[in-house]
Amino acid sequence: MPTLILVRHGQSQWNLENRFTGWWDVDLTEKGVEEAKAAGVLLKEKGVLPTVAFTSFQTRAIKTLNLALEEAGRLWLPVTKDWRLNERHYGGLTGLNKQETRDKHGDEQVHIWRRSFDTPPPPMEPGSEYDPGADPRYAGIDVPYTESLKLTIERVLPYWESDIFPVLASGETVIISAHGNSLRALVKHLSGISDEDITGLEIPTGQPIIYEFDDAMQPGERYYLKDS
Repeated sequence: MPTLILVRHGQSQWNLENRFTGWWDVDLTEKGVEEAKAAGVLLKEKGVLPTVAFTSFQTRAIKTLNLALEEAGRLWLPVTKDWRLNERHYGGLTGLNKQETRDKHGDEQVHIWRRSFDTPPPPMEPGSEYDPGADPRYAGIDVPYTESLKLTIERVLPYWESDIFPVLASGETVIISAHGNSLRALVKHLSGISDEDITGLEIPTGQPIIYEFDDAMQPGERYYLKDS
């Protein structure tokens, strides 16, 4: 049966430092590398072996995918990278320590920016230290300067429908290595989660989530591979 594997990248340096990351390109920590490898070992042990792979343009997701595929004996797989699987753009919060931001703006305001469905953070100033606009990987792309979860969904889902779902429907086992919010967009869609409830869903780093699809390409209940 067509099977979808979702993996959030392993711990990044800014996860460790409790900073808003978004589109800024941050590498994995040693713990993140181990999480990614462990995901691949689990895929191999459980016999859930991907045949096609997708990931974002961001190093932490790409490395997580490569490390997992290597451990699973699948480093040879075709991989498609696309910016639409990138993390949500945290705008002017990018690079800031989350606790310091709470101290400055208050817990309630930061909670709204982080967890509301359709309220984006203040936009990033063009040309600021963390502006990805000059990055060659985004040449020709209209880079956003802030995104809510709603706006993130509006770029992830069309890409899912046009590029990923048809591959899955052909019978492949697809792995997507991406980010907390781009994966939240997919889980919301596949599991029919409401706008209100999706903001409370946490997706842990390095833990493969599985969806199995029936003959009508309807997804079953999602589960963590470690629990199967």
